Amino acid sequence: MAGSRDLNSERFIILNVLFFSCFAAVCPTAQVPVLMWTTESLPPLAPLAAGHITSIEELSAYFSAAFGSGPHTVLLFLQDKLSKEDFAIFGGVYGNKGDGAFQNLEAALQTSSSVSLPAVEWLDSSPLPALLQEKLSVSPVLLDADTLAHLSIDRAVSNLLLINLPYCAECGSFVSLSTDEIIGKVVSSMKAKNIPYAAIYTGLQPSRVIPEISMSNQHVGRSLLQTADIKPPIIFNSSGAPCIMLWAEKLNVALSASQPWIDLAAETPSFDGSTCNNTDSQLVLTYPTSGITLSFFMSQRFFPVSARNWFTLNSVQLRSNGMTATFIGSRGIYAPAEYSYHCQSVSSSQDDALLVLSSANQSTSAWRLDFVDFQIQGFGLANGTNFSYASDCAGFFTPGIWMALLTSLILLLIFIYGVHMIMQLNTMDRFDDPKGPSISVPQTE
Repeated sequence: MAGSRDLNSERFIILNVLFFSCFAAVCPTAQVPVLMWTTESLPPLAPLAAGHITSIEELSAYFSAAFGSGPHTVLLFLQDKLSKEDFAIFGGVYGNKGDGAFQNLEAALQTSSSVSLPAVEWLDSSPLPALLQEKLSVSPVLLDADTLAHLSIDRAVSNLLLINLPYCAECGSFVSLSTDEIIGKVVSSMKAKNIPYAAIYTGLQPSRVIPEISMSNQHVGRSLLQTADIKPPIIFNSSGAPCIMLWAEKLNVALSASQPWIDLAAETPSFDGSTCNNTDSQLVLTYPTSGITLSFFMSQRFFPVSARNWFTLNSVQLRSNGMTATFIGSRGIYAPAEYSYHCQSVSSSQDDALLVLSSANQSTSAWRLDFVDFQIQGFGLANGTNFSYASDCAGFFTPGIWMALLTSLILLLIFIYGVHMIMQLNTMDRFDDPKGPSISVPQTE
């Protein structure tokens, strides 16, 4: 990306260096920016693709074209740390040019032929001193801005002048704008000596490195956002067709108040004793691992009021160690016969429990059930191995909705009453004249 002499102040070096930063930043390879400007001319630079990182070989080839013939005086400004993000953080952007840390550098780029490489490959150290020493066939001379003013430079031979620039490692920023001040002093000294030169500004290492994340063990390609496997429902077949279906995320069972929950959904049951017909269905799940049997008793009947068939989960039986506990569920577990029933929580230990323990046996009085994300259908499985439309236990109108509707209705009635009262107001149609007789209003009006 080659610069020109007619760059205005709004374009600054941000356009030169950071044009590709949003693309190159995604690459984890360490890199440093390289800014070059000269009082003569630089060979044109091939257009850089978005996110391209200039390799050492490409940089060496460009230096060969730029410094391959004739003597050259090269100023190499080496900063301890430098990344292209520093130009965005410390540069004066959005009109705040007076607050920028690169005012002298900006002026040098605007008045010279410049080339900017936003990302140059960095391995263990900066390769520029060695490359320039090879191309110019001269050893670098380390100096500072004050020494340069008194240094005699021979134009007939190549010169490589190395200037180190400070960087605050603790605060992660430039130190009191001294970096840009040193560049300004060196450029002013070269102008005073009237010596043509080429200047290069770069860093010994990047100040900001994006760590590389290995993708070798990660899946590459398109995939669904939800990749977790969903376990299939429990299906009891009769006469070769599905008859009863049940699914639950957890089928928790506890045989005492102190015993932890046993999740039967993690075990594989047998269906011995399960039956189904047009009026009654019984799903018996026997879990050999835990020695527990869970039975669901359902029935359907016709209700003239609604003119349709409804099924109810009459009871759930829990058997273990020769003892049985029965939980009544017909009070709240019901749905149309052609629907399935679904509830997020079907428990026997809540205040409004859908399963109520009916056994008076002291040995089973502490037994508890807790079904999470529970869905069951015992009749009308017309969708094969899929549940029919679910009738959820959560009503459409919750108490909060009813309270909001009632409050809105009261406010609406108050508003209508107020509008009605305003419409009944009558304005005066007669006025008293102080210069004439008083108005006499008959009482009959």
